[in-house]
Amino acid sequence: MAKPATRSRQSARVVPLRKGATLEMVRLTCPDATQAMAIAESFGTAVVDGDGIRDLHERLIVETADSLSEGLGERAMQIHLQRIVGAYVGSAHGAGQFYSRAVTEARDATAKAANDARDEDLDGPVGYDSAAQRKREFAADMGIQAYSLRMAAEGAVAAYEQIVGEVWKPFDRPVENPGASLDRKAAEAQMAALG
Repeated sequence: MAKPATRSRQSARVVPLRKGATLEMVRLTCPDATQAMAIAESFGTAVVDGDGIRDLHERLIVETADSLSEGLGERAMQIHLQRIVGAYVGSAHGAGQFYSRAVTEARDATAKAANDARDEDLDGPVGYDSAAQRKREFAADMGIQAYSLRMAAEGAVAAYEQIVGEVWKPFDRPVENPGASLDRKAAEAQMAALG
């Protein structure tokens, strides 16, 4: 009987990655130009020049790269820009998530206020807005901020592609010791301190 061939296989180790925010994630959570205009008109806030923000940030990143070009090699420039653009995209994504939560809270408060049997959600004293109105106005402010940061991120991503010649992708960093929870790490540190 023939002996089965033994394969020399290296065990594949799966390393979990901490995913970075992408421009697509930003676009899904932050208002676009049409929605930002609707918010500005409905709430009487300033109309933000999104295209101007985008163009300014694109120029800013390009000019920054030009000024650094003599001191940084091609790979160092790419790494530096990766981090800079990642910060813009991460900031916009965080603002978009905050905006989404603010909208949810405003919707909930508005729905509760529509129920005539709830005394705590009635309009405030004369001259003061209701809690639901304040939440709607807060959500509107967060929407305009998220839109502004989205446009800054889009400008930074466009600059990256212009400078590096590749489409920007977030850096996915490996998760440090994924099996150990924070409590377990703390317990280990405390036990080590005890000797």
